[in-house]
Amino acid sequence: MRRRSFLKSAAALLPAAGLDLNALANTPGILPSGQAHVVAAGKDCQDESHSRGYSTILFKVLPRETSNGLFVIEHMNLVKGGPPLHIHPHQEEYFYVIEGEVRFAVGDKRLTLGAGDSVLGPRGIPHTFAAVEGKPGRLLIAFSPAGKMEQFLRDTAVPNPPVEDAAFWRRYDIEMVGPSPFQA
Repeated sequence: MRRRSFLKSAAALLPAAGLDLNALANTPGILPSGQAHVVAAGKDCQDESHSRGYSTILFKVLPRETSNGLFVIEHMNLVKGGPPLHIHPHQEEYFYVIEGEVRFAVGDKRLTLGAGDSVLGPRGIPHTFAAVEGKPGRLLIAFSPAGKMEQFLRDTAVPNPPVEDAAFWRRYDIEMVGPSPFQA
């Protein structure tokens, strides 16, 4: 409740300080309370584009829009490749296949899912994914809570990603377990 009181007080001061509330409401990434959040198909919520090399990543819902409760991304043009086997100790990762086929490793299970299928990667369970060769896939992923995933994807974007080793991943509260079982 203290945060809400602070925000109401701050909102009352903004016009007095010469700040335009409408400008803040129209700033990408700042969602006024109770407002609909529409992101068009094939678009990033901030008109950006991100990549880890095996897909184009679009940010659909940012952590700051949900008090860090949720981060949603879309992998478009998902081709051969994917992340190494890893664990999120503090968050669930939900996968929904929009197009194509995607392989998943979740714990001891190996799955191939198609359009309309989904799977949950529970916190603390090793998991990864990789596109099935052939037609590129599309995949929606939600992280709850959001944790440090937005910054991780920003910091590991190509064309100049850093060296990604276990220590690097730990900075983002992710444990790298080993290579993907789908990489030859």
